[in-house]
Amino acid sequence: MAKGYWIARVDVRDPEGYKGYVETAAPAFREYGAKFLARGGEFEALEGTARGRNVVIEFDSVETAKACYHSDQYQKAKEIRQRYADADMIIVGGYEG
Repeated sequence: MAKGYWIARVDVRDPEGYKGYVETAAPAFREYGAKFLARGGEFEALEGTARGRNVVIEFDSVETAKACYHSDQYQKAKEIRQRYADADMIIVGGYEG
């Protein structure tokens, strides 16, 4: 089964308020076995419009990635994130080759 990945590009408008998102999302990430592959860090924008923060999170499957996003716990965190940041987020399946 292919892994599932969240890919998020985020501009944080209020770093202090955003801390509440991180704290609230953490239990959902633990519950669904999230593994952070990239979380912030240096980046080089090659094409298109970049955002200030880039995150890649690995899950055991696309289904698990979706379940985490739609979980009650993550939805609480999402409400907080949307108050303090702008984001583009997708879920993508890993390559099975």
